[in-house]
Amino acid sequence: MNKLEAGSPQPLGATPTNDGVNFALFAAGAERVELCLFLPDAAEQRLELPECTDGVWHGHLPNHLPESAALAYGYRVHGPYEPEAGLRFNPNKLLLDPYARQLAGEWRWHDALFGYTIGHADGDLSFDERDSAPYLPKCVVHSAKPATRSRPAVPWAETIIYEAQLRGLTQLHPDIPKEIRGTAAALSEPPMLDYLSKLGITAIELLPVQYFIDERFLADRGQRNYWGYNPINYFTPAHRYLASGAVEEFQAMVEALHGAGIEVLVDVVYNHTAEGDHLGPTLCYRGIDNQAYYRLAEEPRFYANLTGCGNTLNTPHPQVQQLITDSLAYWVEVMGVDGFRFDLGSVLGRAQYDFDAGSACLKAIRQDARLADAKLIAEPWDLAPGGYQLGHFPPPWREWNDKFRDGARRFWRGDQDCLAEFARRIAGSADLFDHGGRPPSSSVNFITAHDGFTLLDLVSYETARNATNGEGGTDGHKANYSDNCGAEGTTADAAVSARRRRRQLNLLASLLLAQGTPMLLHGDEGGRTQNGNNNAYCQDNATSWLDWGSQDRSLTAWVQRMIAIRKAHPVFHSPFFLHGAARCAQTGFCDIQWLSAGGEALTEADWHDPDGRSLALLLGAFKEGTQAEDIVLLLINAGEERQDFTLPGNEADGRWALELDTSNEQPEAERRTWPPAATYPLAEQSLVLLAWSGA
Repeated sequence: MNKLEAGSPQPLGATPTNDGVNFALFAAGAERVELCLFLPDAAEQRLELPECTDGVWHGHLPNHLPESAALAYGYRVHGPYEPEAGLRFNPNKLLLDPYARQLAGEWRWHDALFGYTIGHADGDLSFDERDSAPYLPKCVVHSAKPATRSRPAVPWAETIIYEAQLRGLTQLHPDIPKEIRGTAAALSEPPMLDYLSKLGITAIELLPVQYFIDERFLADRGQRNYWGYNPINYFTPAHRYLASGAVEEFQAMVEALHGAGIEVLVDVVYNHTAEGDHLGPTLCYRGIDNQAYYRLAEEPRFYANLTGCGNTLNTPHPQVQQLITDSLAYWVEVMGVDGFRFDLGSVLGRAQYDFDAGSACLKAIRQDARLADAKLIAEPWDLAPGGYQLGHFPPPWREWNDKFRDGARRFWRGDQDCLAEFARRIAGSADLFDHGGRPPSSSVNFITAHDGFTLLDLVSYETARNATNGEGGTDGHKANYSDNCGAEGTTADAAVSARRRRRQLNLLASLLLAQGTPMLLHGDEGGRTQNGNNNAYCQDNATSWLDWGSQDRSLTAWVQRMIAIRKAHPVFHSPFFLHGAARCAQTGFCDIQWLSAGGEALTEADWHDPDGRSLALLLGAFKEGTQAEDIVLLLINAGEERQDFTLPGNEADGRWALELDTSNEQPEAERRTWPPAATYPLAEQSLVLLAWSGA
């Protein structure tokens, strides 16, 4: 093996052929590229890629090993080292293939991983000649079979998302074998499939699973990156999530979840990489073609930092767009996943620096036929000026709606001037999304997510407890809109505990009975706590792991009931916004009406009352013409005193049946019915759902 054949520039990556392996690497600024082979029990062998076509270096390696043997490889890329010009080639640094389908070996932080000499007076302008290969995992030639199981294909209007961290969800599960806990194999086990199925969610959204590394400052503190927002390869599942070490384990997990009728969404990070700023390591993209892969600042020695993480992927570049779409397609076609949530998604819409809903990158994703059926969710903000773009993504994107989160938290906390805002959010946030043909499901509603307090902590702490993160307790969200309900942290006070319980039920009901796509944080259905830590990104330990032994089973049962109620009523997953246009002649109900406690339409004065704490929401789903299919009434009282509501409707035509009352969790209490015009005494800090039953 002294020479490679010419091979082909496409496809990128290491691709097995009938008679060998084709290697192709985009490195338009390089002067030459060496393929580095790491054969079993042999020294590294370097072979130059013989051809360069349109910026892609390529070569073909004829068959040389038994089929059972894994071929490990990496690259060394030659070119100018001129950081002031944005050029950081250093062939002393082994580089990962951006298109690698599998990685092998352990990651070890070492100064040799940096292209410059750590501690040198010239900083990153210096040049380091040490070999980084001993400290870097190796790429492995691998070809996984495409996904085979049919997908659940749940319509957006019926989707209920469960956000989860793959490791933390199963690490403490007593009914899963210890050797596979915290991995994809664990999520495939019957106890987990049964639990998720009974809960009623339709999709699990996993925090990043694409290969990521622990930041050096975390490693130095003896901590790990728990959330995974530090990627270095976009095709390979992270080793820590594979009990077997084989990518097929992840495929099997997706198939098992599909078999249970549950879709799989993965959180992806195409806004930055683990190489960080100009003082970061040289692991992959920086050493391959720094000018192409990253947005550089006006002074190209430095990086445009739109993410707060040191660098920003150069998404306007066609090659970066291809990397994004090719890797997304791989996760759909081979790994079998059903969609993605894009971290700091506004970066994808920045042409130069301003956000553009018609940007080339967003178009590339939208127009890729391989992604035609994939669910796409944006976190619609980044950390640069003009980065907050909630409601501005084009169809078919859905978006995390933090206004729903904050509006619901503030309303139930009892803040002033929150009534109208809360009403807008539970009605689907039409002010943000009702344009361009976008449906209510465009709003991904949530009360809590991985980043912030858990639901129990939200009602138990007014101040975050983040000291164990090692950042002096200064990290994490400051505008939490939390409320300890009378005592900070854990308490034996029965009245405080009861208030916290009621608040959780109200927030959960607001989420699951609102228009839009609900997203539940894993463990909130059972009272999971992080003991007040609202930024547990580095807590890969019992702080973050779900403690199955302390799960509040009655709360879980309540959430199951609320999800079942949502599914049973078409009006809660309407495919179009409700504006009061449709009307049922028999009852006089519109598809949406806002009522006062007295049963009258809310006035402008009611909406702008700073002390307004109560309202009723009447929702109707209609078949063709005027025949009502589903009519429900939500009674909402965030005040501190009981509020009597007059129930609407024509007395002779039917009755209102109680489906849930957050002030009374006993199922037998929810068998009563009331006639129209009757008075319903709604307890303080409570929410009630009534369903109309015709005569």
